[in-house]
Amino acid sequence: MSGSVEIPIWLFLLILAFAAITFASHFLFPSVRWFLRRRMERVVARINERLERPIHPFKLARRTDMIQRLVYDHEVNEAILDYAREQGVREDVAFEKARDYAREIVPSFSATAYFGFAIRAARWLSRSLYDVRLIRADDGAMAGIDPEATVVYVINHRSNMDYVLVTYLAAESSALAYAVGEWARVWPLSGLIRSMGAYFIRRKSRDNLYRRVLARYVALATGGGVNQAMFPEGGLSLDGALAQPRVGLLKYIVDGWDPEGRDVVFVPVALNYDRVLEDRVLIAADLSGDRRFRGRMGEALAFLGRHVWLRLTGRFRRFGCAAVSFGPPLAMADFVRDRGRRPEALAHLLMGRIAEVMPVLPVPLVAQVLRDGQARNTAEITAAAARIAPGAETQVADGIAGLLTRKLITDTAQGYQMMPGQAEALRFYANSIAHLDPEFSAAAQ
Repeated sequence: MSGSVEIPIWLFLLILAFAAITFASHFLFPSVRWFLRRRMERVVARINERLERPIHPFKLARRTDMIQRLVYDHEVNEAILDYAREQGVREDVAFEKARDYAREIVPSFSATAYFGFAIRAARWLSRSLYDVRLIRADDGAMAGIDPEATVVYVINHRSNMDYVLVTYLAAESSALAYAVGEWARVWPLSGLIRSMGAYFIRRKSRDNLYRRVLARYVALATGGGVNQAMFPEGGLSLDGALAQPRVGLLKYIVDGWDPEGRDVVFVPVALNYDRVLEDRVLIAADLSGDRRFRGRMGEALAFLGRHVWLRLTGRFRRFGCAAVSFGPPLAMADFVRDRGRRPEALAHLLMGRIAEVMPVLPVPLVAQVLRDGQARNTAEITAAAARIAPGAETQVADGIAGLLTRKLITDTAQGYQMMPGQAEALRFYANSIAHLDPEFSAAAQ
């Protein structure tokens, strides 16, 4: 028993490697995971002390646990059985497909990534590019929201800056979960987005199993108190106006809501800008009649290069104002009691509230006055601005300056007038507030 055994060096090294792997998987990795988990819990506890709406345990659940919970949910299991029958495949094959969908959808929230990086980056980017304004906020109504309710911010979609701006302005309230489209499902962007609590969706998928897995995740997250932000228009506005809402995610929330559980409160949020960074790309897509964005990488890099150069030389000026306005909250319990489970009616009601509180900013205001191509002097523009939004007359000078800087209007002997070839650009900005102009709205009917 005490004799020696001679083995090759390669076999000895292989045994050592297996021993090291076994030690790490059974002792080291669990200890590291426990340490990181405890550290994360302490970080979240400190963050929750200053948040108006604390982060609920559902958002902090391990991603693997959430995936298991989702694929073993009874409604998802019914969907798996239906898929297996419809497609003529074995149930285990359908189950694995549902598991793949769950892995694709479920985020991996990191409080450190969200509050340590995302919030700071959003704050810096928003303030460096725009003069950020909170035009109208009903603090009393917001403060009256049930602390245990899930808050869903329903937002019009003007720019990809919307994500950044809302994340920054909601930083003192809570962490938000966004539904993000296929464009962000690329490495390494996908990992960063998942860590900030966003979940991926296939907007054009017709796969019934996928949609039922997604619907169940949205219902579980909403019931678990995950505060969310969504864009019911389903995409960026191509012409600057509010689009007809789509009811996909809203329907999942309405259908999955349990009256005996946590209430859901919808908060309409209206966003507007003096300059939308991707305006030319959106206008071109609108004129082409489809939603294909034909921005070139070279153009984007050239824009970024000019921006960096202006900053380095101290000549950069911010792109005017970016404004956010919060409308009156709407509780799911109140809506269902009065109008039933009607997601289409809910979507149109929320879009109407967004339209009512749309911020009136200098560039859209003057663009609306000059969109007909007629020349007007400052006094005439000011009078028209007062008709559109009483009290907005003080913004006329800034609006004229902003449009002159971008060469969308020119100063003629008769007054300020649209530049040739800039009608679509002027309308793009004017359309954001055109519904507030009583004369324009009456003429359009």
